[in-house]
Amino acid sequence: MLRLGSATLGALLGALRGRAPFFFRSATPPQPAIAAKEPFPVELKAGKKYAWCSCGHSKRQPFCDGSHMKAAPGMSPLRFTPQEDGPAWLCGCKRTQNPPYCDGTHNGEEVQGAPLPPQP
Repeated sequence: MLRLGSATLGALLGALRGRAPFFFRSATPPQPAIAAKEPFPVELKAGKKYAWCSCGHSKRQPFCDGSHMKAAPGMSPLRFTPQEDGPAWLCGCKRTQNPPYCDGTHNGEEVQGAPLPPQP
């Protein structure tokens, strides 16, 4: 009878679920897809909880629809609650240094010269 240690068993179960075990994962964080080359204008409500898509794969941009679970394992949405009602520009390129808000990074060549992911 074959005996497996808990670490080996965990790695095997993870592989069966499509996830690499922690010791095979890259130290480099996953890079998000560029969802848009411009920000998304939205109207936010104070006190309401939002989940901003950080992976770039959501079909409900700029908000999360759970696509990261298959398209970008290891990534998760940024949850935030605005303090005031009003308009906001949420990042579409997913490269902002001030998530979820646009900081103008989309104007750079890295974003403007990049291809957008195919739309179904």
